[in-house]
Amino acid sequence: MTQNRSKFLLAAALLVLSNLAFAQEKSWMLGPFERPQNAQPIISPISDTQFQDPMSGKIVNWESMATFNPAAIVRNGKVHVIYRAEEKLGEKEIGGHTSRLGMAISSDGFQFVREKVPFFYPQEDSQKEFEWTGGTEDPRIVETEDGLFVLTYTQWNRDVPRLAVATSRDLKTWEKHGPIFENWKDGKYHHTESKSGAIVTELKDGKLMAAKINSKYWMYYGVPHIWLATSDDLVNWVPVENHEGNRVPVLSPRPGFFDSWLVEAGPPPLLTEDGIVVLYNAGNSQQVGVKNLGNRVYTGGQALFDAAEPWKLLDRVTQPFIQPELPFEKSGQYPEGTTFLEGLVYFQGKWLLYYGTADSMVGVVSSTKRLRFKEGSKIQQ
Repeated sequence: MTQNRSKFLLAAALLVLSNLAFAQEKSWMLGPFERPQNAQPIISPISDTQFQDPMSGKIVNWESMATFNPAAIVRNGKVHVIYRAEEKLGEKEIGGHTSRLGMAISSDGFQFVREKVPFFYPQEDSQKEFEWTGGTEDPRIVETEDGLFVLTYTQWNRDVPRLAVATSRDLKTWEKHGPIFENWKDGKYHHTESKSGAIVTELKDGKLMAAKINSKYWMYYGVPHIWLATSDDLVNWVPVENHEGNRVPVLSPRPGFFDSWLVEAGPPPLLTEDGIVVLYNAGNSQQVGVKNLGNRVYTGGQALFDAAEPWKLLDRVTQPFIQPELPFEKSGQYPEGTTFLEGLVYFQGKWLLYYGTADSMVGVVSSTKRLRFKEGSKIQQ
């Protein structure tokens, strides 16, 4: 019995060491990330918060079904997490609910106080035709040096999901600017699915800010491939095309790997001394991907792009750096399991990465690793 127990402990230790090495597969990666001790969801559905829905005029329990897929930003010394919420309708059909965005605020990045009503949702406004009745989904957020907050999100009218932009100065009052490709080339991509807009950031004075490369802002977006777009003002965007006038995928699914089904932009990418680190969400197709990972399981990957040519892929991990392991990451309305990455902040000496779990809750992991940044950043390795 003692010998068997020793073998078991040795195997467990080797597995831990393997996981640690695996998390640091590439020197340029962000991480390694750790779950909190006795990790639990930081935001979960609750049934006693109510909101009068402008679409129906009814009082709804707006976050009773699911609270997931979070963006994150630091303001006034606190972490603000923006999460997608859905009300309980008596079934668990993905895509059958209305999504609204709620706000949760924390002094330490782990314990949150939630606002009672959503702050961003479909209503009687200029975006009604794009947001009724599916709602506003899957946010990412960045801040500019002059204090403008830029929110990218998916508008879902149950016809075509569209990537849209909204801006605010205080995280309370928002101006919706509409679908990002509505007016570009007479709406060439306006009726094509677009989502998951992740704007490149850099660390300045200990805070993540929207970054300019070659005098432009850059955004990685899309699914099942990741494409690129540029902007002068973070509101009006131009998709990057080749000489034939077609969008060019800069990251695509790979047969034989954990990202064999799809890839989707994660939280705002980070400009470092090594290049642009893009955290992305990866879907597995068991038939052509990783057999023991499961079918349609969402994990997290990282890719490195050239800082001067953001379309140029330099390196890419071969294994996920985060994947569903805990019960709350594998139970909910998406039972295959997800660690769906959307929010990243640098706060109190830590990198905090916020993610959705099984389309139902919000989790967080952290890292204290210092990265190499270009001159001007206060944090250097």
